[in-house]
Amino acid sequence: MKLSKFKFNLPKELIAKFPSAHRDEARMMVVHKDTGKIEHKIFKDIIEYVNDQDVLVFNNTKVFPARLYGNKEKTGAKIEVFLLRELSREQRLWDVLVDPARKIRIGNKLYFGEDDSLVAEVIDNTTSRGRTLRFLFDGSYEEFKKTLYDLGETPLPRFINREVEPEDRDRYQTVFAKHEGAVAAPTAGMHFSRELLKRLEIQGIDFAEITLHVGLGNFRSVDVEDLTKHKMDSEKIYISEEAVRKVNKAKDKKQNVIAVGTTVLRTLESSVSTTGHLKPFDGWTNKFIFPPYQVKVPNMMISNFHLPYSTLLMMVSAFGGFDLIADAYKTAIKEGYRFGTYGDAMLIL
Repeated sequence: MKLSKFKFNLPKELIAKFPSAHRDEARMMVVHKDTGKIEHKIFKDIIEYVNDQDVLVFNNTKVFPARLYGNKEKTGAKIEVFLLRELSREQRLWDVLVDPARKIRIGNKLYFGEDDSLVAEVIDNTTSRGRTLRFLFDGSYEEFKKTLYDLGETPLPRFINREVEPEDRDRYQTVFAKHEGAVAAPTAGMHFSRELLKRLEIQGIDFAEITLHVGLGNFRSVDVEDLTKHKMDSEKIYISEEAVRKVNKAKDKKQNVIAVGTTVLRTLESSVSTTGHLKPFDGWTNKFIFPPYQVKVPNMMISNFHLPYSTLLMMVSAFGGFDLIADAYKTAIKEGYRFGTYGDAMLIL
């Protein structure tokens, strides 16, 4: 499968800049794999497509305000730091991306906050843009994290192309977010409201939770034509015994297992037995799913509409079938569906 197959012309105005007024009232395209039929609904209509004892699998990762703005010592040059991963709680060490990177060297001090309330020292170069910072902070860990949160900005993807607003801190997050560690939201899950979750629960739907801490690799461009040569960034995943029990029970009873988003699909397919059953796991995955690929665990999937050339689009195409998803995307553009993080939803069954 070639990268060029995932090119399509997406009008800029179809990239959603803001979320829908209510989480569960975004539009939803329903795509039937067996017949190719396409229906146009709103998201809360999902209740019509799931049955008692089906299992919805959610990613319960939590986004933290990962984007910081500061200044370089001496020159005062403006810099942007994107927190990627905490390396040491005790030493306040973080892996980060720095922009512009070319002028930031080992030993430089970086200052954040109007009164320079937070200072960091560059102690390592990890990649062309990547650095390791040690934050110089005398207070407790709780005080340090509060300072980071107060200074940090919600890390909206660059393609949204607008200023971050206060409501983004709530809306760029799922209502079931629990375990902090993501720098990007699992967007398919953002369509679920607390009211919709309650209605699904009353209907007898079971919920299983996995964790994948979404990294910036989701937005990294694929720069090889031959997709077998693309390497995904590794991301931390956790699959509990309880999630395994719920998913495997549903599979054995021939109930539906619904992956809520590409992050859930990646996680489930990263720990599967030869019989197609899920296994517990605590570690890292760099699994890259693209057509042709035989999905083993979930048989239904919810996703947003993704951008051209993205690994997210490739994963959805692997699940739904390349030709069917390509047709669905043409229909979505014609019908004015909204694309990207804050866009509309697709249910593939």
